[in-house]
Amino acid sequence: MAVVRFGIRSRGSRTAVALTLLLALQVGAAAQGETATRTTEQIEPADSLEGNYLAAIVAGAGRDLGAASVYLREAIKGDPQNNDLLERGFVAFLADGAMNDAFRAAEKLIQRDPSNGLAQLAIGIRSIKLKSYQTARNHLQRGGRGRAADITATLLSAWAYAGAGQTKSAIETLERLKGEASYNLFRDYHAGLILDAAGRKADAEKRLKSAYDAEKTTLRLVDLWARFQARNGDFEAAAATYSEFDRLLPNHPIVRDGLARLATKEALPRQVGTAQQGAAEVLYGLASAGNRQGDEAAALLYLRLAIYLDPAHDLAILTLGDILERARQFEDAVAVYEKMPEGSPLLPNAEIQSGLALETLGKSNEAVKHLEKLIALRPDDIDALSALGNIYRSRKRFEEAGETYDKAISKLASPGRSNWDLFYFRGIARERTKRWPEGEADLRKALELMPEPLGRERALVLNYLGYSLVDQHLKLDEALSMLRRAVELRPRDGYITDSLGWAYYRLGRYEEAARELERAMELRPSDPVINDHLGDVYWRVGRRLEATFQWNAARDLNPEPEDLARILRKIERGLDEPPSANAAEPKKDGG
Repeated sequence: MAVVRFGIRSRGSRTAVALTLLLALQVGAAAQGETATRTTEQIEPADSLEGNYLAAIVAGAGRDLGAASVYLREAIKGDPQNNDLLERGFVAFLADGAMNDAFRAAEKLIQRDPSNGLAQLAIGIRSIKLKSYQTARNHLQRGGRGRAADITATLLSAWAYAGAGQTKSAIETLERLKGEASYNLFRDYHAGLILDAAGRKADAEKRLKSAYDAEKTTLRLVDLWARFQARNGDFEAAAATYSEFDRLLPNHPIVRDGLARLATKEALPRQVGTAQQGAAEVLYGLASAGNRQGDEAAALLYLRLAIYLDPAHDLAILTLGDILERARQFEDAVAVYEKMPEGSPLLPNAEIQSGLALETLGKSNEAVKHLEKLIALRPDDIDALSALGNIYRSRKRFEEAGETYDKAISKLASPGRSNWDLFYFRGIARERTKRWPEGEADLRKALELMPEPLGRERALVLNYLGYSLVDQHLKLDEALSMLRRAVELRPRDGYITDSLGWAYYRLGRYEEAARELERAMELRPSDPVINDHLGDVYWRVGRRLEATFQWNAARDLNPEPEDLARILRKIERGLDEPPSANAAEPKKDGG
């Protein structure tokens, strides 16, 4: 849906501070550091208030939400009157999904500071869950002010009226949202859902169609509009709605499931029929908007509240799991994925993501067994086979990876645009197992299937194929053209630039090689392979002191063991032999 900023700051901005310190969930930063694997049962609280507070800050900075909650819970016991500490604890409890603790903290915060918007929101949502709709509206109206806070409170208040059977008041509340396109979209979407739940089909249709016409690229809106059409007997229109989205994002499980049901003229069940489900839909929609614009921390809080209201909201569960994975909270992500409802078309996705998260946690055997169990239950599950192949490939078990990709590709009735990655990965596995003709065919098939807009992905395939050809002194003009195109598509990718430079080196074009490899090192100054390659080029052009410097740098950057032995020999003896076809490979798959 449209982008809408969150409005969850308290008057003194303490909530914002708590979010910053405890929920440093920016994806780019999360790529650094090791993943914590301990459970909260293994965490020993500190002996002092100060110790627990500092431990909570460290845990929050390390994105360990469970540990932060444990330490803050103990710190609050040591200083229950500390409002700042209580607010930090409230945010941590909510982020960790410890809802009872979060609500207790919210109640205390409201007593001390009624203007705390996030605390008022949390208690308002709990009241909706308990069907105390007047109480819910009271808390929502007392929350923070501002455009973002107002849209949240307005949408939730409308559903509180709907829960009390006051449909007219619900629609009147939504009519306050006027002017901006994003406001109009949320207004019509939720008005349509409320009118549909109230049995006013004609009015609901007008509102839902208006929302759908304004935004046809949001899966949730597409799904609910198609379901409405099917429930009213218009199966052909419902199928057309799904099919139009399928052309944008092929083969999505929800769309695939909807089309399969429509083929049997099945009336798809209503997804949003209660105030609790409607309020959850509000929170999910706002969280999705925030997540797309990089506001992962606030999105996480909204998703926790959405799932509290509607534990069967499969898209909220999948989105929350994805945010936790990107924040490197893999154990928490697995726990969330395990909440996926049995009948959801997204269940296979959640189960596969659980397996991949286990692999990231270093539990490789457990991950393989998990995926093998899924494949035994669903032998035709191409995604599960692909995930297992990817695990084998990441562990350099290329023979097993290739065999697994073979099985996945054999299940394809007719390879389509969404299957390009299977051929790319199998091409890598075949190249690494010395089956180059077959690997080349797979890589070319991946390019054939791949939609042109996929610039990053196309660059990776061009890079791998182009470098492999150069490495074997095959089709050199075409290979260099591929590598140049890959660099055009990804000019800031140091690995791809390294591939182009290394190709020039292998062809004896050392000046051009030096130019590209120097640029690659500027882009990725701490990569041992790039430093090693640049050292080789410098040696060939007579810059031997600089060559030794680069080899020493490569040695100190933790290269692969087989590369280290070769680098040490070069530091001692230099490069006496001509370039060899067995020289160290660049990271052809983009790292």
